[in-house]
Amino acid sequence: MSKPIFTSAADVEAAFYDALARSDLDAMMAVWSEDEEVVCVHPGGPRLTGLAEVRESWRQLFAAGTRLIVRTSHQTVSASMMLTVHNVLEHVAVEGDDRLQTPMVATNVYTRGAVGWRMVMHHASPLPDLAELVGQDTPHVVH
Repeated sequence: MSKPIFTSAADVEAAFYDALARSDLDAMMAVWSEDEEVVCVHPGGPRLTGLAEVRESWRQLFAAGTRLIVRTSHQTVSASMMLTVHNVLEHVAVEGDDRLQTPMVATNVYTRGAVGWRMVMHHASPLPDLAELVGQDTPHVVH
């Protein structure tokens, strides 16, 4: 089976979230670059580097049987001819669970190569509780 050719970073991102919603491991891995330096950080998880680690993390997530419904909003894009960075809010719900969840903030990085655009990094983290942050007296170090 040949990998699809994505003609834009937006096409890769749409395919990424579609594969996530369908828990489709083959479709998920089709969006990733073949570069061994790919990076994935799931919310609260460690940094995973390389296709083998990234694939295994998605395999485990999908094997758990939990179906996720993900809607994105508030996209910010930084783009050049060969590299595009998308930062989005991910509104994630578990199928069958109507509870409102705190959005995740995700950064998706795409690169353009000989076979079109591919994902090289996905990093998702929970947004901090802003009410909790406002009540803190300690300064935060920004990096």
